[in-house]
Amino acid sequence: MVSYEEHTTYREIQQQPRLWRETLEIIDKNRGEIEDFMKRALNSDSLRVILSGAGSSAYIGETVAPHINRSTRFDVEAVATTDIVAAPESYLRKKKPTLLVSYARSGNSPESEGTFDLVNEIVDETYHIVLTCNREGRLAKKGEANQNALVLYMPEDANDQGLAMTGSFSTMALASLLMFDLDDFSKHRSIVENIARFGEDMMRSKQLEEVAELGFEKAVYLGSSHFKGLAKEAELKMLELTAGRIATRSDTPLGFRHGPKSFIDDKTMVLLFLSGETYTQRYEKDLLDELEQDGMTTDIVIGRDENRENVLADVYIGLSGETKTIPDAFLSLPYLIAAQRLAFLRSYKQGVDPDNPSPDGVINRVVKGVTLYPYEKEGS
Repeated sequence: MVSYEEHTTYREIQQQPRLWRETLEIIDKNRGEIEDFMKRALNSDSLRVILSGAGSSAYIGETVAPHINRSTRFDVEAVATTDIVAAPESYLRKKKPTLLVSYARSGNSPESEGTFDLVNEIVDETYHIVLTCNREGRLAKKGEANQNALVLYMPEDANDQGLAMTGSFSTMALASLLMFDLDDFSKHRSIVENIARFGEDMMRSKQLEEVAELGFEKAVYLGSSHFKGLAKEAELKMLELTAGRIATRSDTPLGFRHGPKSFIDDKTMVLLFLSGETYTQRYEKDLLDELEQDGMTTDIVIGRDENRENVLADVYIGLSGETKTIPDAFLSLPYLIAAQRLAFLRSYKQGVDPDNPSPDGVINRVVKGVTLYPYEKEGS
């Protein structure tokens, strides 16, 4: 059996801090073009911004939407392409100017193409930003041919070769956070350098190796606000890389108490991404206290070192260094590395090939078998 460092997926998890630095330079290099496009697209106070993708790409939008909502004057929402394609009238408004931000590793998923076309067909005034890792993808070609579209390519190595999205997810998430806030780019340089160092720390964490050795059979990932989408992606990584051998669930700390808590038993690991906001932490700490009293689960918390105090958990994995000036949305990226690495190590220890955890083709790098049907308005 080859060592885990020799696996493509492990190398792709490990290289992400470098890719984040490269993503910053890509956004900086294209800043003028981005600013010109944004001025044209964002000239309506009634503009609706939809962040969209399928699978992991959908969770990118859910991870960054809360931050972009706070930092812009627009209504920003994450809606999966798989939802839009299946029921476009539930999500698209003809008279509502719309900017669709599409996330696509390959750009060849049928739902990504279908959503791009449906927005153009149904909405009167449309704009597109395509973030993709593949210059040859069909979605990239559609964007390049549309005068109301901006296409941005992630670093070449972000086009993951393993089944699971790793660097593709984190670079597209980072690009989103950067391009909607271009006013103080020196601030972003400092943030990106810090989160890159934090990501490197997560790759060296002995605590993550120890957690991977635990005999858990179920894994729960919890996060509030910015970390809700992150929790969904972390859950998916564990499920994908272990070929479904670990039963998984994700939720918010408050939502988990309303029924889903019945999922836990003495073979369950609960991993909480701790918010950096004091108000939100109160609810998260209450849940941790409750889980401690129940005494069934192994509780893991990933957060800032400064918040370690008064947090009841079996394992606290903290970021040490300058974190006070870094918004949670940016910290989601080193937290993501922790979740990816944990899923990889658990997969490896169970004898699953993390690069190809589904050799029978149950899931594929690019989804197969999806037929796109011509749109027909209900009642027409």
